[in-house]
Amino acid sequence: MRLSTRATLDDLYRVAGKAELINGEIVLMAPTGGRPSRVSLEIAMRLRGYEREHGGGYAFPNNVAFAVQLPHRESFSPDASWYVGAVPDMRFPLGAPVFAAEVRSEYDYGRTAEREMAAKRADYFACGTLVVWDVDVLSEEVIRSYKAADPDHLVILRRGDLADAEPAVPGWRMAVNELFA
Repeated sequence: MRLSTRATLDDLYRVAGKAELINGEIVLMAPTGGRPSRVSLEIAMRLRGYEREHGGGYAFPNNVAFAVQLPHRESFSPDASWYVGAVPDMRFPLGAPVFAAEVRSEYDYGRTAEREMAAKRADYFACGTLVVWDVDVLSEEVIRSYKAADPDHLVILRRGDLADAEPAVPGWRMAVNELFA
């Protein structure tokens, strides 16, 4: 007789490094390289600047888990995000961020990766996220911006463009070129 146990959010707290809880299993996220890390940091810093000036939410960097309740997913850990709920001192924020940026790393390419990213976007939207950025600094299409209101319509942003996360982060703008500074 084989007994299996599902991992819980409490188990996730004990994991060193970035991970998500999917289908009752803790899924470890590989460390990223230099450029993806710098890009996620830049987005988070720009959001933090907006937070200080305007309030209305909280900027989070990489490695923060958000507790959600889907039948097959109990957490997200975006590369940068904007959250409008209450922020607990030591526990995971409850609910999904309203804006999530997912920055591609070395192994985030190919058909399997595209399917996984599309499924994760759908999960974000099912949990209340309003805008998801798929950021790829190796492509001319640097940011693919998806909105929950029309998830099949994407906005492609390139160098020289001004990106936003409307309606999730009202009035916030970021020059795509800043990702390469």
